[in-house]
Amino acid sequence: MSKQEAALQIISDERPLRRKLFTTGIIIGAATGVVIAFFRGALELSEDLRPYLADFLNDYGALGYAAWLFALLAAAWILNRIVSYEPMSTGSGIPQVKGILLGEMRMRWLSVLLAKVFGGIIAIGAGMSLGREGPSVQIGACVGQGISELQGKPRTATRLYLTAGAGAGLAAAFNAPLAGVIFCLEELTKSFSPLVLMATIAATVTATVVTQFVFGGGPVFHFPELLMMPLETIWLMVPLGVVIGFLGVGFNKGLFFILDAYDRLPKGIVRPLLPLLTGAGLFMVLPQVLGGGNRLVDSLVAHPEPLMMLLILFVVKYMYTMLCFGSGVPGGIFLPMLVLGAVGGSVCAAAAEAFGVLPGEYAANFIVFGMAAYFAAVVKSPVTGSILVMEMTGSFEHLLALILVSVSAYLTADAMHSRPVYDALLMRSLRKRRQEEKKTEKQRSIIEFSIAEASVMDGIYVKDFSWPEDSLLVSIRRGETEIIPHGTVKLQAGDLIYVLIEDSEIDKIRKAVD
Repeated sequence: MSKQEAALQIISDERPLRRKLFTTGIIIGAATGVVIAFFRGALELSEDLRPYLADFLNDYGALGYAAWLFALLAAAWILNRIVSYEPMSTGSGIPQVKGILLGEMRMRWLSVLLAKVFGGIIAIGAGMSLGREGPSVQIGACVGQGISELQGKPRTATRLYLTAGAGAGLAAAFNAPLAGVIFCLEELTKSFSPLVLMATIAATVTATVVTQFVFGGGPVFHFPELLMMPLETIWLMVPLGVVIGFLGVGFNKGLFFILDAYDRLPKGIVRPLLPLLTGAGLFMVLPQVLGGGNRLVDSLVAHPEPLMMLLILFVVKYMYTMLCFGSGVPGGIFLPMLVLGAVGGSVCAAAAEAFGVLPGEYAANFIVFGMAAYFAAVVKSPVTGSILVMEMTGSFEHLLALILVSVSAYLTADAMHSRPVYDALLMRSLRKRRQEEKKTEKQRSIIEFSIAEASVMDGIYVKDFSWPEDSLLVSIRRGETEIIPHGTVKLQAGDLIYVLIEDSEIDKIRKAVD
C-alpha cells in the first residue's frame, strides 16, 4: 500500500482508527512520561544541589571559584556544540513543533530529543532562567514522531502522533492532562479534530500517570487552600488583567529586542557564556531568580515579600530571562513567563491592599490570577492559560475569576496589537531561514563568450565539452546566424556563445574559449 493510499484510509476509516489512535496514544504517553520524568528529575536535583554551591565556594575559596568558572566555561562550550550540531534544539521548542505541523520545518527526532534533554539539563541546571515545559513539548513531539516513523506510518499519522506527543510533554511537565489537550487544540492545531482529541487524551493522561508515579499526584505549585474571592471583589479581575496585559506585551517586546541584539553578536561560546556568567553574579546577590522559578512562586505564597522587593524580583527576573532565552540554548519561556505573572500578581495584590480595596488574605489568589493573565497576554491562549494554572495550583473553584482575568489580559494585549509569542517566534525563525537561504543561493548570469582560434572549444561538438554543473548553453551566434544549441552542433572559432552559468564557474568557460 502506498503512503497516499494509507493516508486516504486514515481519513475514510475513522472509527477503527480512533481505537488505534487511542492505543498508540497510550504508548506515546508512556514513553513521553518516562523521558520527561528523567528530565524533570534531573532539573529538580540541580535545584536541590544549588544551595550547596555556596557552601562549596565558602569552603574552598579561590580554588572553588576557579572550579566554578571552569564548569561554567565547559557548560557554555557544550551548549554551543549542541546548538551548532542540532539547530532545531534551540530555544523553547514550541515554535519548532508549530513549524513542523505547518509543513515548514523538519526535524531528526532522535537527535533533537537527545539535544533537548541534555542541553536543557545543562542550561537550566546551571541556573539559566529558562523553563522545562517548552522543551518538554518538543521532547514529546520527538517521541510521537519517532514512534510513527518506527511503525512506518504515513505523514498524516505522523502529524497526529507528533501532536499527541507534544500534549503529553506539556501534561507530564505540569501534571496537567487537561491543559495538555487544550494546548494542542487551541495553540498547536488551532482547530477541533476528533482524531487529534482521541490520541491526545490518551497520551496526556498516560504521561501524567507515569510522572505522578515518580513525583506524586499533587500540583506543581504548592499552594495552600485558597479563599474564595467575594463577589463584590470580582471586578478587580478586570484592572488586574489590564495591568498584567501591559506587562505581557512588554515581555514580548523585550524578547524580540534581545533576540535582535544577540544576532549582532558573533556565533560561538560567547552567547551561552554571557547569561551563565551573569547567573553566577546573581547567585551571590539574588539567587531566587535563577532557574525556572517554581520555587520562587512557592516562597511568595508562604512568605510574602514587601512591595519594593517584589519590584526588584520582577525586574531582575524579567531581564535575566530575556538574556538567557536570547542566547538560543535549549530552554523555554513557559515557566519563567508564569513566574513573572505570579510576581506581577503579587505586586498588584500589595498595591490593592495598600489602597484598601483588597484584604491581605487574598494576596495568594492574585498570584494565581497573575499567572493566568500573563500567559493569556503573552501566548494569546486564554483558555489554555486558565485551565493550566487551575491544574498547576489546584484552585479548581476559581475558574470564573481565572477566565475573567485571562480574557481581560488577552483583550489588553490584542488592543495593543501584540502577536502570540510562539507564532511570532516561528515567523521570525522562518524569515531568518529564508534570508539565509537567499544569501547562500548561487548567483547565476547569462554571459557572452567569444571562441578564439585554437581554443579548447574550437572544433568540438557541444556534447563533447565538459560544461559546468547547472550551466545552460542558451544560444550560439555565428556571424548573423543564430544557431539553436544541441549536442551535435560543432563549435567554431569566432562563434559567440551565451551561457547561463554560476558566477563562480565563469572563469572555467573563459579559459576554454581563449
